[in-house]
Amino acid sequence: MPGENLTRVEAQERKAIVNVDSYEIALDLTTGPETFKSSTTVRFTATAGASTFIDSITRTVDSVTLNGTALDVAAVNDGVRIQLDNLAENNVLEVVADAEYTNTGEGLHRFVDPVDDEVYLYSQFEVPDSRRVFAVFEQPDLKATFQFTVTAPARWAVISNSPTPEPVVDGENATWEFPPTQIMSSYITAIVAGPYAEVRDELTSSDGRVIPLGIFTRASLSEHLDADYIFEKTKQGFEFFEKHFQYPYPFEKYDQMFVPEFNAGAMENAGAVTFTETYVFRSKVTDAIKERRVVTILHELAHMWFGDLVTMKWWNDLWLNESFAEWASTIATAEATEWTEAWTTFQAMEKSWAYKQDQLPSTHPVYASINDLDDVLVNFDGITYAKGGSILKQLVAWVGLEAFMAGVAAYFKKHAFGNTELKDLLVELEKTSGRELMEWSKLWLETAGVNTLRPDVVTAEDGTVESFAIVQTAAEDYPTIRPHRLAIGYYSLQDGKLVRHHRVEIDVEGERTEVPELVGTTRPDLILINDDDLAYAKIRLDDSSLAVAMKHLSDITDPLARAIVWGAAWDAARDAETPASDYVALVLGNIASETESTTIRTTLAQLVLVAKQYVAPERRAATIEKIGDTLWGLAQSAEAGSDAQFQFVKYFANVASTEQHVTVLRALLSGSTTLEGLEIDTDLSWELLEGLVLNGAAGDAEVDEALAKDKTANGQQAAARARATITTEAGKQAAFDSLVKSDKAPNAIVRNVTMGYTHVNDPAVLEAFVAPYFEAINDVWNNRSYAIAETVLRGLYPAPLANQELVDATNAWLEANPDVPALRRIIVENLAGVERALVVQARDNS
Repeated sequence: MPGENLTRVEAQERKAIVNVDSYEIALDLTTGPETFKSSTTVRFTATAGASTFIDSITRTVDSVTLNGTALDVAAVNDGVRIQLDNLAENNVLEVVADAEYTNTGEGLHRFVDPVDDEVYLYSQFEVPDSRRVFAVFEQPDLKATFQFTVTAPARWAVISNSPTPEPVVDGENATWEFPPTQIMSSYITAIVAGPYAEVRDELTSSDGRVIPLGIFTRASLSEHLDADYIFEKTKQGFEFFEKHFQYPYPFEKYDQMFVPEFNAGAMENAGAVTFTETYVFRSKVTDAIKERRVVTILHELAHMWFGDLVTMKWWNDLWLNESFAEWASTIATAEATEWTEAWTTFQAMEKSWAYKQDQLPSTHPVYASINDLDDVLVNFDGITYAKGGSILKQLVAWVGLEAFMAGVAAYFKKHAFGNTELKDLLVELEKTSGRELMEWSKLWLETAGVNTLRPDVVTAEDGTVESFAIVQTAAEDYPTIRPHRLAIGYYSLQDGKLVRHHRVEIDVEGERTEVPELVGTTRPDLILINDDDLAYAKIRLDDSSLAVAMKHLSDITDPLARAIVWGAAWDAARDAETPASDYVALVLGNIASETESTTIRTTLAQLVLVAKQYVAPERRAATIEKIGDTLWGLAQSAEAGSDAQFQFVKYFANVASTEQHVTVLRALLSGSTTLEGLEIDTDLSWELLEGLVLNGAAGDAEVDEALAKDKTANGQQAAARARATITTEAGKQAAFDSLVKSDKAPNAIVRNVTMGYTHVNDPAVLEAFVAPYFEAINDVWNNRSYAIAETVLRGLYPAPLANQELVDATNAWLEANPDVPALRRIIVENLAGVERALVVQARDNS
């Protein structure tokens, strides 16, 4: 039988045969630490006499009964699929099996809290992993109702999509019989169980219903849960979305669970959203992380309408789910919460991710061709999320916000609880806006690549603009020229600040667009195209504006305008148009006065990448030292207790490279040196210790000592990262072997080991692991789950070497391994980063 990788053709063929009515699923979570009992009853109609299969990844199958007839398990089951032949018009299928818990964040994840040895479970089913928990037709367009019955320890909390019933207690165990859900796709169903701490609230929906609200977290973390704030943001989101979507919240309750060892930020299970518990802050975090949590809360809430109420037919429209949630959560954050600069954050973080992804060899149209599940898994990327969200922002500018929201509202009403394709949304938007969008869709959604926009300005001697045009170019491999709706801002120095005093908004069409409304104006100090960041395009400044921007970047008063200029400078450095060393100087000279936390965070992360991979190799050590010196100086002079002070210290620890830096780190850890307003709390202590490990000034003994003081899941993860940072070949070997030669580490430990493994100032220690990495690729891919394999293959790639030898070794592996597109894509993207680094290094050395 075919394997786990369901193809689109198979899904279409199955959809043509089957229509599912309901699932009844009984799970017994009391049978031991490795497996649980799963019993599924499926009622479905089918073409009489036809054959199909149901998905069911199991350890063992006890019985399969179709329409009252017991089937030969050995004949119909292969551990992945169960073959169903000679179907009736109306069918009842019963499957009883033993399914496995995972430690990979896929299926039903099992976690044991090191603080109190309590067991916590949560499900993660997107894309194809509900089949790891119950027998299911695992594709989004076979919607049904789901009725869960769960047996678990009586003292546990059990949460699913439907409201939690009163359990029937039988000794130490109890059974929860949940009501059936509304009609939904299997990937948004959920089971969360364990001794979770619980906080309750409620709100009144726009249709008058009272919606119960719940927040859950591990008991040992519950003292750090700021539930009141989370409820406040949730209620603000409900009010915003119900008003603008003109459709009441579609489910019966709304629970938010913060769960351990989660692979992503969150998952939009209908009425039962799971979040990474890193959003429960046990130590100080940056304002960027606080804001990101709010965006994530609203992102998942937006999915209740876009994705859960109305769901894509197949995964080629996954982008629309995620892009819409990105756009909707950002506008809701900006307009309904105190984080009013959310679009600046979007520009600094999402746009930079999108531009990076869109310039990889693996870039793809937003509306991607998804042939099978492997294609889906590798497409949870910067195109699906960030570029798609950026294009929706452009679409809103193109058709107008009011028309866009009206079209979305009509779409929800028309397709509630159904499945759709992209064209279904575009039809509604065309009606409300009067714009023809099918051609727009072809240019923006069905082609790959990012355009570059430049101003072409001719100015008279008296400063009058004689001509003004926007010049659009495209990458050679992706030559599409697109329509853009964008703004042009005039900024001039006033009392030492760059302030906008004039703005025009235009449609850009073709390779050159004249802007007659600016002819005759007085040229300002800075001309900023794509002002307000409406368009998705890389921008360049004219020479005069560039000189002003580089000298006065910190004097630009508008945070979004600053972020656009930061982004333009970063793009120019990445594209080797300006030397990487110039970017270092720009950041070090201007970051102190930046007010936006995400801009600081993104820019400092880019600065570290530039220092370690983009500057000419002979300048690397001196550049890293200079950055460390400057960041420590900035930390000392920053406002006491400020977000900037905190970030400067964190990144100082990340790049510490000299004896003087080591002395400072030790003094901060011991408390002999203090900064007013800065608390060296548990998580920051780990970062300072990792800085010492990076410099060979601490090792296993110090990590063990720190872990003894922090016997928590967070402590174990931080210790794994710090240990993997040990700069000796033996230290790197231990880290490498812990992931390649063993499959025991859970997903969160795997992730932290890879981060420590590549945390180096001198990458030479990684040279010994180039050949072992390529020797391990196929084994890792073939024998680990997708989530683990991707983390290992991206995270152990020795990218910091950034040399020709690594390029050659990567190309050799690619030539020898032409099969498995999803695996090749990971390696191709690894290679692209190194090839870009070499080009940028050459520019820095010219």
